[in-house]
Amino acid sequence: MASVSSSSLLNKAVRQQYMGLCQGGKCQVTYIWVDGTGEGLRNKTRTLDSEPTCIEEIPEWNFDGSSTYQAEGSNSDMYLIPVRMFRDPFTLDPNKLVLCEVLKYNRLPAETNHRHSCNQVMQQVKEHCLWFGMEQEYTLLGVDGHPFSWPSKGFPAPQGPYYCGVGANHAYGRDVVECHYKACLYAGIQICGTNAEVMPSQWEFQVGPCKGIEMGDHLWVARFLLHRVCEDFGVVATLDPKPITGNWNGAGCHTNVSTQQMREEEGLKYIELAIEKLGKKHKRHIEVYDPRGGTDNMRRLTGLHETSSINDFSAGVANRGASIRIPRQVGKDKRGYFEDRRPAANCDPYTVTMAIAQTCLLDPTKLSEQK
Repeated sequence: MASVSSSSLLNKAVRQQYMGLCQGGKCQVTYIWVDGTGEGLRNKTRTLDSEPTCIEEIPEWNFDGSSTYQAEGSNSDMYLIPVRMFRDPFTLDPNKLVLCEVLKYNRLPAETNHRHSCNQVMQQVKEHCLWFGMEQEYTLLGVDGHPFSWPSKGFPAPQGPYYCGVGANHAYGRDVVECHYKACLYAGIQICGTNAEVMPSQWEFQVGPCKGIEMGDHLWVARFLLHRVCEDFGVVATLDPKPITGNWNGAGCHTNVSTQQMREEEGLKYIELAIEKLGKKHKRHIEVYDPRGGTDNMRRLTGLHETSSINDFSAGVANRGASIRIPRQVGKDKRGYFEDRRPAANCDPYTVTMAIAQTCLLDPTKLSEQK
């Protein structure tokens, strides 16, 4: 049995006694941002005199960037710019969670603030009514790094009974999954589903459809909620694309994409055109589909375990071993969406959706301007 954190063993009944206290009309607002690793999330909370009704009512704030891998100690103040507000499922109404962009001392975007450039691209392609849906896979671990509920020595039974499985011998950690789902719904995340994955202790939740920049906003906050729920249970959710070596599935963030033309009658031809463009930019996409320029995905995209080879581009109907999958129903209806199966679980959704929008919808001259 994987170990759980000491904090999770604290008396939650005592905590609840305080959580029910009146706030005197004040509002707690938790600011959330992506740190300098491009993967980690940070947060801190302040008090506002009243409940904000829109994002414009939440003030800018700042933080010490030298403690988040984002600045030197001699010039460490960074700006937090609120961009999207959600309800807080942990401290409850009227309290809020707010996703922020990070700006440096000169008010230019921080190096890992990919939302800024993504939003510019989404504005350029807004007439296409671009929709995304992302399938976030993750693996539950104990605080000792061992997969949750795996034998302390050896391995569980081989893959086969775990995908969408039920029962104590097949589904490990469902409490975390269901609590996260409820937290997302309460917060206002556009979560649309969840399921157990192929490897034991591996799960997936889906967010979408989301328009343009909303995709990255909702997925980052959904990830924050996942880590926060796991904190309460004393376990860890890792987005490592290949957390366990050997004959075990990796973890991806399959990205479903459609434009207005793709969703209309005979939209399949626009899907096929987009796939053709993606094939020509395969290497560039691999470089931005994980936070380390493709090296993380090298461990996952091997051509095995329902993946394509990182070196080759492929597409097919209902083919989960391809780079791009066209769902069977889409092929039948000749309209709908396509699924890019290459993004790693730890990808930045802003860089993924931005690259797809650039490649599929912007001409080469506009694309070069965005590089």
